[in-house]
Amino acid sequence: MLRSPKNLNPRAVFKRSGVTELWKRRKISNFEYLMQLNKMAGRTFNDIMQYPVFPWVLSDYTSETIDLKDSRIYRDLTKPIGALNPNRLAQLLERFNEFADFGLPEQERFLYGSHYSSPGVVLHFLIRQEPFTSMAIELQSGRFDCPDRLFFDVAESWKSCMTSTSDMKELIPEMFTLPEMFLNTNNFPLGSTQSGHSIDNVGLPPWARGSPYEFVRVHRKALESEFVSQNLNHWIDLIFGYKQRGPESEAAHNVFHYLSYEGSVDLDLIVDEVDRAAAESQIQNFGQTPSQVLVKEPHPCRYGAEECWKPLMYDVSVTPTGLPQRGKASQFLT
Repeated sequence: MLRSPKNLNPRAVFKRSGVTELWKRRKISNFEYLMQLNKMAGRTFNDIMQYPVFPWVLSDYTSETIDLKDSRIYRDLTKPIGALNPNRLAQLLERFNEFADFGLPEQERFLYGSHYSSPGVVLHFLIRQEPFTSMAIELQSGRFDCPDRLFFDVAESWKSCMTSTSDMKELIPEMFTLPEMFLNTNNFPLGSTQSGHSIDNVGLPPWARGSPYEFVRVHRKALESEFVSQNLNHWIDLIFGYKQRGPESEAAHNVFHYLSYEGSVDLDLIVDEVDRAAAESQIQNFGQTPSQVLVKEPHPCRYGAEECWKPLMYDVSVTPTGLPQRGKASQFLT
């Protein structure tokens, strides 16, 4: 992975920021905390090779209605995407163990050949929005990718992440903030799938009622749910923390290609131009793991809602006259 400037130590920046304590006490949202973590781990909207990474939080994209208080509709945040399906994981572990038979050095063995965040992942999700449309066309040598590989349905995208041995992608912040990313407002000719499905707007779960605005509203609300609040620390351990690499990473089935990790190779020491170009291409195009901000200890849990500070205005009850009742105040300010 490309090295960070020597004067920027992400672990020191994270430790001194105090942002974790704010999150633990619920003074900032899950969304804001993830954005801060990404920033301190070297992720930025200005570089699709280092784009902010967010988790899939829901697992139900087929029901007519959705109850965000039901823990069964959420993804298991203690496991990486690739380990959520035990059958697929068994296939990947078999391949991982075979690497030793082929004489591959231990440090170069990996479970997942594709990364959870890469330029391709970013362009996959944002293909309907410029400048990402033009960037996606440039990546595919002047044309759109095969329609079956485009982002055309949320449920199908989740299904692919659960079944494919080459699809481990997580999400991007826009999935929780940008309804327009699901609309083909520019009428780009995205083609038709092999099954004859014409690709235009992104297909949404039934519970979104056909509205990308409703989808983003519910999706963002799910990110801020009590289930995610109590389990987000486990996902942070996998992406930014002590389960990112080393023995803990192997135990969690969270092992990616060695070139995706920061400091894994010094490009200046690769003399052969072909080998150097190959390493650079792997790093730039196939995903980079964020800088590790927690090395030894697990990320702390969030305090329960009942233990935390609440603003004066946090709960609204409206009378028939339209005026708030005495002693009540706005829940929207929490």
